[in-house]
Amino acid sequence: MFSSLLEIIGLLLLLAVPVFSAITLRRPEILEIPRKVLYASAVFSSWLLAILIAAIELLVQRKVGGLGLPHAKGLAQWTVLITGISFGAMLVEVVLQKFGLWPDDPPLVRRLMPETPEEKLWCIFLLAPTAALCEEFVYRGFLLSVLRALLGSTGWAVAIASAAFGLAHPYQGWRGMVRAALLGALLAWPVLRLGSLVPSIAAHFLIDAVSLGWLGPAMLRRESQ
Repeated sequence: MFSSLLEIIGLLLLLAVPVFSAITLRRPEILEIPRKVLYASAVFSSWLLAILIAAIELLVQRKVGGLGLPHAKGLAQWTVLITGISFGAMLVEVVLQKFGLWPDDPPLVRRLMPETPEEKLWCIFLLAPTAALCEEFVYRGFLLSVLRALLGSTGWAVAIASAAFGLAHPYQGWRGMVRAALLGALLAWPVLRLGSLVPSIAAHFLIDAVSLGWLGPAMLRRESQ
């Protein structure tokens, strides 16, 4: 009973993430907040959520799914595969946007793109690894394993966990939330096949680091020109 109650609290905590994010987005002054403050806020909130979920896991003494370390060959193969698929999708989006066939990103996404070398370092060495570690632990570790146990279905667990991951990114607009949900399903693949979060963490880091450190700023420069 105690274990189930704590897991329900964890699920409710994850449901509160998109609600809180949506409320925050309604504040017009958010676009005026300094970029580094936005980065620091994202890092703090991500680690806070991960620590709360980890505390619940420790209290129920249940092993989180995906904490094992895969064989080096499997780690490399799955990291390359997931990253390659994601980069391919990004390339398609860039080409479509170049020909005016893909709408621009919401204002907050554009606001988060780094403009100085120092901000790029923040993104690559602080924001990207934080997102990779915390989000993979929370969504592909805790949430996916809890849903599989509750529902008795891997397919439904992946679908719901991926949808929750997408809803946690409302600042990206509905297209960005769909993109995040699809990425969440993709990142769940190696966790289910290898029983490890490591390839997903590595791929997630590479995707965010390239998007924030190079691809996003390059697209903004092209638009401004």
